[in-house]
Amino acid sequence: MSGKSFKQQLIVIFIVRLLLNTGRRFIYPFAPALSRELAVPLTAVTSIIATSQFVSLLGLFSGPLADRIGNRILMRAGLLILAIGMLLCGLVPEYWFVFVGLLLASLGKTLFDPAIQSFIGRYVPYARRSRAVGFIETAWAGSTLLSIPALGVIIEHLGLRVSFFILAILAACGWLLIAWALPRDLQKGAVVEKGNGILLRIFCLFKHRAAAGMLLFGFWISLANDALFVIYGVWFENAFAVSLVTLGFSTIAIGGAELLGELSTAFFSDRVGPKRMICICMGILIAAYLLLPVIGTSLLLAMIGMFLIFFFFEIVIVTSFSLSSEIMIHSRATMLAGYYAIMGIGRVVGVFLAGTAWKLGGIAAVTASCALCTLLGLITLWVGLHRWQPEKE
Repeated sequence: MSGKSFKQQLIVIFIVRLLLNTGRRFIYPFAPALSRELAVPLTAVTSIIATSQFVSLLGLFSGPLADRIGNRILMRAGLLILAIGMLLCGLVPEYWFVFVGLLLASLGKTLFDPAIQSFIGRYVPYARRSRAVGFIETAWAGSTLLSIPALGVIIEHLGLRVSFFILAILAACGWLLIAWALPRDLQKGAVVEKGNGILLRIFCLFKHRAAAGMLLFGFWISLANDALFVIYGVWFENAFAVSLVTLGFSTIAIGGAELLGELSTAFFSDRVGPKRMICICMGILIAAYLLLPVIGTSLLLAMIGMFLIFFFFEIVIVTSFSLSSEIMIHSRATMLAGYYAIMGIGRVVGVFLAGTAWKLGGIAAVTASCALCTLLGLITLWVGLHRWQPEKE
């Protein structure tokens, strides 16, 4: 693959991921607008969000499917499902149709993400992989900082239905772009033994020490980060009496931290080494969690602490995608799908942990729990990847 053509492919992947992230995430800030448009309570819209979290668990099955039929096919399937979901929302703006349409959007992203990471793992050498992964992951922060605000302008002036149609058209364009830019899948299914069913290949992840260590690592760090994320708004309101506008700006600051973390991964992780980079940032994260209630005596200091936590967490999580793509290289998509799914489970558990810890001891109990979970993640990573070396294709 030439350098020029691969740069074009990365740009296409970035654009398509930006679209998928927007389709998956825009419901969060625009939940009140959606509830008004559909004439339903806000709780009905948050039910869609909660159900979408469980849809991500279906990614466990998308990975083995990508290993069997090919990454590009599954990527295009994800975009097609997104287009159908958005079109359904636009054509029939009734609650249950929108419910199904937004779940389809979530499913499209669930199918797409492991396939694209597997694609990069196949075509980018491990020594340079973090740069490519870091670049395409900026689409996550980009959806918060760019496309969702742009969608807000469209909703404000043209209405919610028009935004659904625009997303459907863009998804169809992405479907064509992937076919144009990415090479056809080679040796589909050749790397998977025919006698191995999908469930068996998923369970095999936990028989592989490095894979099991990586999966448990993803569970613990996602649990810790989401536990803080779901509670920081309550902390800010109680401790600093902030307004909703200020909370909104804090989300932009977190998006900025994520973007800087993704760019730092692209520029530095390959130079430092993925394993070393993760371990260094994990150590800083543990200290940051523990110090947050100590330094968070004012809104400014609390915001700085939150910024640093999300900055270093983003480096850890993006670098871990590069590392995961080198474990079990003959079943890359299965490994990556398992990693995405286990992180989703961690986020769900983190929500329950946060509420319990907050009731028991406020922000200090929450951050102490986050630090402990992060330490457990570091231990499982070290045990799982001790003496591990990248395999040869």
